[in-house]
Amino acid sequence: MSSSVSAVGHIFPDCGNGPLAGNDVCNKELSVGDRARALVAALETEEKYGLLVSTSPGVERLGLPSYEWWQEALHGVASSPGVTFAETGNFSYATSFPQPILMGAAFDDDLIEAVATVVSTEARAFNNFNRSGLNYWTPNINPYRDPRWGRGQETPGEDPFHLSSYVTALIKGLQGGEDPDTLKIIATCKHFSAYDIEDWLGNERYEFDAEVNPQELAEYYMPPFEACARANVGSFMCSYNALNGVPTCSSSYILQDILRDHWNWTRDYQTIVSDCDALQNVYLPHEWRDTREASAASSLLAGTDLNCGTYYQIHLPTAYEQGLINDTALDLAITRSYASLIKLGYFESAEENPYRSLSFADVFTPYAEDLARKAAEEGIVLIKNDGILPLQVSEESNLTIAFIGDWANATTDMQGNYQGIAKYLHSPYYAASQTPNINAVYAGIPGDPVTDGYPKALEAAAAADLIIYADGPTVASEAESKDRTLIRWSGEKIDIMTQLADLGKPFVLVQMGGQRDDAPFINHPNVSAIVWGGYPGQAGGDAILNILTGKVAPAGRLPVTQYPAHYVDDVPMTDMGLRPNAETGNPGRTYMWYDQATVPFGFGLHYTNFTASIVAPDTEDDVFDINDLTSACDGVAHVDQCPFQTVPVDVSNTGATTSDFVTLGFLAGEHGPEPYPIKRLVAYQRLHGIEGGVQQTASLNLTLGSLGRRDEDGNLVLYPGDYSLLVDVPTQSTWDFTLEGEPFVLDEWPQDTGA
Repeated sequence: MSSSVSAVGHIFPDCGNGPLAGNDVCNKELSVGDRARALVAALETEEKYGLLVSTSPGVERLGLPSYEWWQEALHGVASSPGVTFAETGNFSYATSFPQPILMGAAFDDDLIEAVATVVSTEARAFNNFNRSGLNYWTPNINPYRDPRWGRGQETPGEDPFHLSSYVTALIKGLQGGEDPDTLKIIATCKHFSAYDIEDWLGNERYEFDAEVNPQELAEYYMPPFEACARANVGSFMCSYNALNGVPTCSSSYILQDILRDHWNWTRDYQTIVSDCDALQNVYLPHEWRDTREASAASSLLAGTDLNCGTYYQIHLPTAYEQGLINDTALDLAITRSYASLIKLGYFESAEENPYRSLSFADVFTPYAEDLARKAAEEGIVLIKNDGILPLQVSEESNLTIAFIGDWANATTDMQGNYQGIAKYLHSPYYAASQTPNINAVYAGIPGDPVTDGYPKALEAAAAADLIIYADGPTVASEAESKDRTLIRWSGEKIDIMTQLADLGKPFVLVQMGGQRDDAPFINHPNVSAIVWGGYPGQAGGDAILNILTGKVAPAGRLPVTQYPAHYVDDVPMTDMGLRPNAETGNPGRTYMWYDQATVPFGFGLHYTNFTASIVAPDTEDDVFDINDLTSACDGVAHVDQCPFQTVPVDVSNTGATTSDFVTLGFLAGEHGPEPYPIKRLVAYQRLHGIEGGVQQTASLNLTLGSLGRRDEDGNLVLYPGDYSLLVDVPTQSTWDFTLEGEPFVLDEWPQDTGA
């Protein structure tokens, strides 16, 4: 194969001297799409099938190299088919950030963009040294609907507005700006759509049919993906499940009608890839078509361009012979995929590509290392504190701390799933053991009452000044292909923690991993404090210790609802409905429709006291005419993004400890179709470093879309009625206003005609 070999040994197409040199794919004067079409025009039909699968053999005749499309980077460059870590030395590790569920708790979009920028820089460096491709199948942006979902850790949380804002910042950092000439990497929003079941009581993702009505599809499951489309993400991934009877990878309704037509996601380089082996599931177990060839053809014709797996390569040739597909369909899919490589600068020389100079010197920089710790610190949530925190560590005498529990000395568990290789993994015990004036004692994992772990733990605790019990779910109980059935603490855990707390020593529960029902310990008078640390990444232990000792003040907010343990008995995972339903017994899902939480969405304590007060806009009688509001939207690309009001919120630190503060703005009120949600998040802003006695002002930017609600057909409508803006959890300040006039449709949702 003729190719261009860079100084670092990576093979790129040779547009200077090889067979491709005479093909217009190398002509930079042409558009990205025209360049890709020129390449495809040179292909023989039998050469096309191999270019439709994730491990592409290339075309030696044309000088087109092989290419691996499958890379992962959920929270750092991750082990995956296209990413190769060295055994030692350069490229043997990358920066390992916290899982998105913890970074989501920071409610800091600037932080997310910064993290994504580091990840994409490191990804490019790996690519330059022949250790990765450039198409990354991240992020997972499905809303975290049910607390049992094994992959909830991969998402920023349960709220669609939060996820939409988060992913917009993330894509900007991953792809190298809002609309760059050369993409840094390609991000892939997954899993499209209504995917949030792995394997719950035998209900497997490969065969699950998510039944979702148009109203909740449009208002809850789809907004993060619409944000991806508006951010010009390079790729979408269709999911394993069916949606309302149709496998998503064969659904022209969601792939064409909604994604490409309604959201105008139509750039030449924008590609849809299947989840891995999802195309074979279209045939079995979904039984969407009678033959494998017809199933594969249905996915290609619906708009799935690239197959993770080999299904296209195996079955499309026969489908072609049977007349189920033609060259036009094959060419369109390949054009989109290779246009993405052109947009990435894959066909340009090193001198022409702004990212080809990146090297291992740009991996795990001091800035990246600090950012990984900061990302964990910003997300950690203080749930309970009787005043024991921050810990008082004195230079005069050592503080003896007994570290107990599954997470006390955790290493790889700190990363969660979809992880890469980290340079180090610091547990809470390790971080404490490296801290002056702390005598850290690791007392192990107690196990159950019949083991000898209890006496060891109790003995160490009795001799300590303070007990830190670090525990919670790990990827052993929640992960891809693995949903939970329970969200309570086990009897053994409650037993040992109760015994430890009853010693009368200060007792701090550091709850890690996903959410469990903390009610037994919130209500226990001898449990001094509870901190949630999620999956905090390489520096997780350092971040936790910094929070516990007050080196950093906690300001994270729960990005999910912490449900009571009995919730799993009230509603099956397979019930996709959000609203309470007396007929099915569904009590409601998320903070928008459920008000019996153990700890509510958005909750988080501080080491100081804050007041947050809305500065009400200067408007006459706080009444707004809908026609006046919508008439002012000329020239706005999306009418739902037309500004309504920027509402200032004065935030005052009335205590002594310098701290961040997350300003959360919710809307409530009686407007639109019943039932009315309890409230819904419409804006947020994290303020940084507010000193004691100092006031800062947050700005909550409300749009007409913030006010709109979806009707039963999924249309986004601006309704007359009463509205209330609520700030903080629990609410500290309220602004009431009214809209008058006729309802106005902000977005007409495409209807599924079944065609």
